[in-house]
Amino acid sequence: MSLPPQLLLLLPPLLLTAGPADAALIRIPLRRVYTGSRTPNPLRGWGNPEEPLGLGAPSPGGKSAFVPLSNYMNAQYYGKIGLGTPPQNFSVIFDTGSSNLWVPSRRCNFFSLPCWFHHRFDPKASSSFKPNGTKFAIQYGSGRLSGILSEDKLTIGGIMNASVTFGEALWEPSLVFVFARFDGILGLGFPILAVGGVRPPLDTLVDQGLLDKPVFSFYLNRDPEAVDGGELVLGGSDPAHYIPPLTYVPVTIPAYWQVHMERVKVGTGLTLCAQGCPAILDTGTSLITGPTEEIQALHRAIGGLPLLGKYIIECSIISTLPPVSFNLGGVWFNLTSQDYVIQIARGGARLCLLGFQALDVPPPDGPLWILGDVFLRSYVAVFDRGNMRKGARVGLARARPRGAGPLGSGFTQAQFSGRRPG
Repeated sequence: MSLPPQLLLLLPPLLLTAGPADAALIRIPLRRVYTGSRTPNPLRGWGNPEEPLGLGAPSPGGKSAFVPLSNYMNAQYYGKIGLGTPPQNFSVIFDTGSSNLWVPSRRCNFFSLPCWFHHRFDPKASSSFKPNGTKFAIQYGSGRLSGILSEDKLTIGGIMNASVTFGEALWEPSLVFVFARFDGILGLGFPILAVGGVRPPLDTLVDQGLLDKPVFSFYLNRDPEAVDGGELVLGGSDPAHYIPPLTYVPVTIPAYWQVHMERVKVGTGLTLCAQGCPAILDTGTSLITGPTEEIQALHRAIGGLPLLGKYIIECSIISTLPPVSFNLGGVWFNLTSQDYVIQIARGGARLCLLGFQALDVPPPDGPLWILGDVFLRSYVAVFDRGNMRKGARVGLARARPRGAGPLGSGFTQAQFSGRRPG
């Protein structure tokens, strides 16, 4: 790829390839990397490993967890997990568009550059490590990797000693992983997506009684200069994150978190997805993507100018741009121009990118839209895998602005998937 690192990291990186309602939630603080005016530099910190972050304390009650997220340029949200005994810390993307957990390995190929710029798992440093040795390979939308499967203990958000099968990446030939601020990926998709038939981490936590329900939610902080990037809540959702009610939309195909979208409107003059279309809620994709013809029409309506595969807009006219609205479950979810324009300031200059990108997903999976982080920063998503009585669904509600509620004020009461709003 010839894109500069700032734009490279805005590519859709990943697609294609709970207790009673009154239980206290476990918060696992993570931090946001503050980039200031610096340019991404994979050599920065060479020889100076990042200081280990706390992986959370055991829950005083209930089986749920808060995993705060870090945010890099509103393009990478990631959090901390631990693998092994004692835990070796890794930053991972929590990706609803895949279902495997992997991190770089100490045994990776010498010529695999991403391994040299990230934390690597050392099986010899873990007393609970169990070799597996099965080979695996994963192909993402803008990157691929391969390695071997291994078994060890997972620490996440105060949940400890979960026995998981994960991938040790031995070969990461894709440039996108060199510049990534995250070490690996923890997939939160459905089991059918898991490479090698591996049990996904979420299912493992439920199977071992460490999490009551296969439910989780994302709150993404849209301010890239803030200390925290948001939270992943395992086992339920936190009403302090959103403005009720939650609108639930059924999952149509339980692989990716795919739902039916009824239509898309740009201002009052353009309708897209006019006959309805599939859409995927994907935390591993930075932008909102759609079929080329429709995204080009959207950019024309907004006035975007093409630049290196992206579209830019004059920063001075952001306030005049029309809203873009998505109809899901009979409810309109509106994005203002402040929601969908990504502003990057460097050295006194400002670049304004539109958060929409053309991506043609071939049949039988496509054509479809992907509602990535540009959408999920504005709307909290509650991902509910369901049970024998009801199918999987996604709940959506407007994200509560920072400072507008009791967010971060300690333990709060949870709203779990079994309770509907109203």
